Amino acid sequence: MSDLSHYLILVTTGLVAGVINTLAGGGSNLTLPALMLLGMPADVANATNRVGVFLQCAVGVRGFRKAGRLPQEDLPGILGLTMAGGLAGAVMASVLPNLYLKPLMLGMIVCMTLVMLVRPALIVPPPGTPPRPIRQSHGSWPALFLAGFYGGFVQAGVGFMLLAAFAGALRYDLVRANALKLLCTLMFTGVALLVFAMADQVLWLPGLVLALGTMIGAQIGVGLAIKISPVAMKWTLLGMTLAACGAAWVS
Repeated sequence: MSDLSHYLILVTTGLVAGVINTLAGGGSNLTLPALMLLGMPADVANATNRVGVFLQCAVGVRGFRKAGRLPQEDLPGILGLTMAGGLAGAVMASVLPNLYLKPLMLGMIVCMTLVMLVRPALIVPPPGTPPRPIRQSHGSWPALFLAGFYGGFVQAGVGFMLLAAFAGALRYDLVRANALKLLCTLMFTGVALLVFAMADQVLWLPGLVLALGTMIGAQIGVGLAIKISPVAMKWTLLGMTLAACGAAWVS
């Protein structure tokens, strides 16, 4: 397979992953195997993948903010917890293999899917539900820190953990929960990318090629998230969850 074919795969995979990550999560279950097709070891692929994730989140956050769907309240507490977790996870990932968390990730995705089928109100609050201030929802604190830690460590599937914290614990609607998810992912991915770059584990050219696709996908995803109804959003999230789970099984 030629270099051009590899890069076309990265752009195409990145586009699909950008849409998936913006609407739900789990796009790294597609992009990590694509990067390893280039012959990258798992740790280098894990680090290089963050280039696409970071730029994708920057595009997504800009789109949600422009549409007035990015909540401003409680941002210092939310970002502080997830960035602290992201730093701890990235430091660990720079020295340890990431394969041990795959069963945990798959179990989390499957559990969230079952909750959405059986008790959807636990994850998807009814329209008009007021969000809970983070200072009054202490149970969300460890969830946000652990989501940041997991995102700093391996990234794949972190969107589901963040959505569970924002929609399930803090009761944001799915559009605003997705906006917050992208902002948090942008911040702790920036921290993780810095750690991996200092460890010389980032291959910048493949990462930027991948980012071209993820940025286009994020722009498409923001438009879909804002336009579709809450019911359609719930079923879209469910479909993305199942697709990500299937991709993780075969990767």
